[in-house]
Amino acid sequence: MLKPPRPVHYFAVFLQVFGSLFQNLKGATMSTVVVEELHVPNKGSQLCCRNERPERGCGNAPRKTKNTVKTSFAGKMKKPRKVVPDGAEVFSSPVTPKRCDWITSHSDPVHVAFHDEEWGVPVHDDRKLFELLVLSQALAELTWPAILHNRDMFRKLFDNFNPDSVSKFTEKTISELKATRNIMLSEPKLRAIVENSRQMLKVQQECGSFNNYCWGFVNNKPVRNGHRYVRQVPVKTSKAEAMSKDLMQRGFRCVGPTVVYSFMQASGIVNDHLSSCFRYHECHSIAKMVSQSRKEDTNLPEELEKTSLSAD
Repeated sequence: MLKPPRPVHYFAVFLQVFGSLFQNLKGATMSTVVVEELHVPNKGSQLCCRNERPERGCGNAPRKTKNTVKTSFAGKMKKPRKVVPDGAEVFSSPVTPKRCDWITSHSDPVHVAFHDEEWGVPVHDDRKLFELLVLSQALAELTWPAILHNRDMFRKLFDNFNPDSVSKFTEKTISELKATRNIMLSEPKLRAIVENSRQMLKVQQECGSFNNYCWGFVNNKPVRNGHRYVRQVPVKTSKAEAMSKDLMQRGFRCVGPTVVYSFMQASGIVNDHLSSCFRYHECHSIAKMVSQSRKEDTNLPEELEKTSLSAD
C-alpha cells in the first residue's frame, strides 16, 4: 500500500535557506583601520593609519574585509602665544577712567578737564564762589564748553571776579561791556552780575564771608547724592530753592533755583557725580580733608588763647 506524499512545509524550507545564508555572513572576516594621533611638538597634530591583522571568522566562508575609520581629537587646540623678546618694551593702552555719563569721548577737552579737576570739588574762597555763581548764571544763555572757552576773558573783564571792583562798575562801564561783542552775555546778565557783587559785599559784612553764608544751607557738609543714572540727577532741590529764595530777598538777581543748584554742584556744596564716576569718591575724600583742615584752623586760635591765659 502506497503511503501518501508528505506535505511540503514552505516555511521550514525558508528558515533552512535563511539560516545557511546567515551562517555564511557570520563567517565573513572584517578588518578595521584604527586611526591614531601622533603629537609632533610645535607642529600641531598629525594623523596616521595602520592596518591590523584581519580577524578570523567562524566557518569556511570566504574572507571579506570591511573598512571602518574612527577619528578622535585629543584635547582642544591651544591658541598661539605671543612671545616678547627679552629686553623689549611692552606698551599697554592707557586705561580711561569711568566718568559721568554726560562726559563722552566726543566731549570738549575743556569740559572734560573741568569735570575731572573742578566740578564737585568743595570751594571755600569768596572770589571763587563769586566766579562760579557768575558762570552758573551764564548757563541760562550758554553751554559749559562755551563758557569755559571764554573763562579767561570773563576773568579779565570782571577783574578776576573781585566783587569789590565789580561793585564799582558804572553805567558807562556797563555800556562799554555791552558794546564788546566777545562778552557773549546779555545786558540783563551784566547788570545782574554788578548788582550781585554789591549784595555779596553786604553778605560778607553780615555773615563774615560769602562762604559762611553758602555753606550754612548744608550745615557746612557737602551733600552726597550718589545717583547711578543721569535721569536721577535733579535740576533743583529744596535746599537750592531755600537759598534762591533768600538770595532774591537780599536783592540778588538771576538766581532762580536751577541757577543756584548749578552753582551748588560746581562749587562742591553738592556732590552730584554719578556713583560710578571716579570723581565721586575723590571729591568725597577731598571734602573730608578740607573739612579736617578747616577744623584745625578754627581750633588753633582757641588753643592759642587758652595757652596765653594759662601763661598769665
